[in-house]
Amino acid sequence: MKRAGILLALLATLGLPLPGNCAGATGDLGLVVERETGSLLVIDQSDHAAIGRIEGLGDLSHASLVYSPDERFAFVFGRDGGLTKVDILDQAIVGRVMQAGNSIGGAISDDGRLVAVSNYEPGGVRIFDTDTLEMVADIPTGSKTVGLVDAPGRRFVFSLWDSGETWIADLSKGSPAITRITGIGSNPYDALITGDGRTYIAGLFGDDGLTALDLWQDQPAPIHILPDYGREEQDLPVYKMPHLEGWAQAAGEFVLPAVGHHEVLWVDANDFHETGRTQTHGQPVFAMARPDGRQVWVNFAHPLNDTIQIIDTLTKKVIHEIRPGPAVLHMEFTPRGHEVWVSVRDAGKVVVYDTHTFEQLAEIAAISPSGIFFTARAHRTGL
Repeated sequence: MKRAGILLALLATLGLPLPGNCAGATGDLGLVVERETGSLLVIDQSDHAAIGRIEGLGDLSHASLVYSPDERFAFVFGRDGGLTKVDILDQAIVGRVMQAGNSIGGAISDDGRLVAVSNYEPGGVRIFDTDTLEMVADIPTGSKTVGLVDAPGRRFVFSLWDSGETWIADLSKGSPAITRITGIGSNPYDALITGDGRTYIAGLFGDDGLTALDLWQDQPAPIHILPDYGREEQDLPVYKMPHLEGWAQAAGEFVLPAVGHHEVLWVDANDFHETGRTQTHGQPVFAMARPDGRQVWVNFAHPLNDTIQIIDTLTKKVIHEIRPGPAVLHMEFTPRGHEVWVSVRDAGKVVVYDTHTFEQLAEIAAISPSGIFFTARAHRTGL
């Protein structure tokens, strides 16, 4: 175990408090959602090990989380409407509010002072102070909200399933100033934002294609992408909606999971025209780029969810296939991309692979693992 791990273990053994400057030891850590037990597994990248477990977080069946700028605190969004603040060094819950009846993710502002939650029931978005978890804004929408992301300038962007709109909530001056953009399309189900905070793309369940917004414009206008995609083809049953937040941008292109088809779509990041399609093993759920953009890793929906395919971004061809086990739910790259960590829910494990040789490096026991979140996400827009 490396020095940081030895220090934490020694302090815990002696029953001593962690020093205040120990927040600098968080960069090698991460959290794995254990959905069946409402717990989080604390993991160490360098040691390929689980170093603790945090329990009592409620329904984590569709949970996600974000990190504070210092990487010490995670804000966990539970499906039951719970917003939980977790200290990953003390491995403890430090705050929890039941803010809605059914939630579907959230985001943290660029200054780290506000955390927003996207709700199905009662709908809308609620925003909380990250220190106290006191609610500072309630934005009713009359709709289920999806695709909530942070944008530069203390803004949050989200879409409305029922009305086909996207809203921008600007909290730079305190109370939220709302910009409403109509004509997004039928039933937006998820969205992504580029790392520079400029482009927001919403996936559409009720229409073919996707819709983009240029957030650098004062009044962004919808840009419809691939409006004719799939029109001449018969959709397959959709077993699991793809996650656009597990998006890929590589070599000037977006790589997007198709809905109802066994393929990923390649779209030019500048003018949004289609540049290619790659046939895949099944219906893609996540299409994620290695941090250097050289590869895209894809996992799939039930019943073909035991497989990962790796696509070369130059040729747009599948170059390798791995079968980690039943129900591969999530992948997370280390910050520089030398490894990828994979959750295999039905096998009760997280598997670590070398992204250059595809060799399996480690296997870590976990209870029904789903999302994997490294603390490096604290410094990336939209994650």
